Amino acid sequence: MPHAPLLRFTDVVPLRTEVAGWRRAGARVVLVPTMGALHAGHLALMARARALGQRVVASVFVNPTQFGPHEDFSRYPRDTETDLALLAEAGVDAAYLPEVSGMYPEHFSTRIEVEGLTEGLCGAFRPGHFSGVATVVTKLLNRVQPDLALFGEKDFQQLLVIRRAVRDLDLPVEIQGVPTLRETDGLALSSRNRYLDADERARAPRLHAVLSRIAEGLAAGGNAVPLLAEGHAALTAAGFGPVQYLEVRDAETLAPLERATRPARVLAAAYLGRTRLIDNVPVG
Repeated sequence: MPHAPLLRFTDVVPLRTEVAGWRRAGARVVLVPTMGALHAGHLALMARARALGQRVVASVFVNPTQFGPHEDFSRYPRDTETDLALLAEAGVDAAYLPEVSGMYPEHFSTRIEVEGLTEGLCGAFRPGHFSGVATVVTKLLNRVQPDLALFGEKDFQQLLVIRRAVRDLDLPVEIQGVPTLRETDGLALSSRNRYLDADERARAPRLHAVLSRIAEGLAAGGNAVPLLAEGHAALTAAGFGPVQYLEVRDAETLAPLERATRPARVLAAAYLGRTRLIDNVPVG
C-alpha cells in the first residue's frame, strides 16, 4: 500500500497542530533532525524511525550557529528538492524546513551550554559548536514535541551532549543513537564525503581501519598510549593531516582512558586535504 504524501512545513504552528492530532490518535512520533544533503545513512535513520513509531518527522535545517566563522556553512551541500524526494520515498510523514529567520528571530539571545562533555575532542577545535547544536536541537524538540528523536553515532560527542541537555532540562523525549552506516570499505557515510576528490576518497577508509585496530588492541588488554602513537603514525602515512585528535574516551562520560576497563570509544578527527573527517568505533 502506498504511503500518504509527504507533508511539508516551514512554520511551527501548523506543524504542531498536525503532530498534536497524531498524538491524540495514539501515535508515537519520532523526529530525525538533519542538515539535509541526505545519504544512505540518513535513510537508515528514517527506516529505524519507521520501525519505532507510527509517525515520523524529519527536519532539514543547516544550522548557522554550529558553524565557526571559517568553517563550511556557505558551501555546505544543499539540495532541498532531492532531500524531499528521498524523504517521501522513505515513508516519512512530514518534513520540517524552518527558515533561519524563524529559528533565530531578531534579538534572539539565548544559548544552551553543556559543560564537561563539550570539553576536548571536537569542542577543543570548534568553539561554540556544541552550544549551537544544543540550542537548535532543543528548539526542534520543543517545536515538534516528539516522543523519540534519533541521532547517528558518527557524531558521538554530539549524541552525548544532546542526551545530557535533554536530561538536564527535563525534556519529555527519549534520545536514541543509531550505529554508523558505512561504505563497503569502512568509510563512515557523511554529507561532507562529497568534498573528497578521487585520490582522497581512496585513502579515506584508513581512518576507520586505524580506529578499528586501536579498538582491537584495547579489547585485548592493550594500553592506549602506544596504540594511539601507532595510529597517529598510520594516519600521517596515509596522508591525513592535521590529525586534530585521536583518543580513547569513556563511552558515557568522555573521560580519557588508558585501558578499556569500562565501555569505551576510540574517536578521531582528521583532515584529508580540505575535508575534515570524524569517526569513532566502540571497544569490544
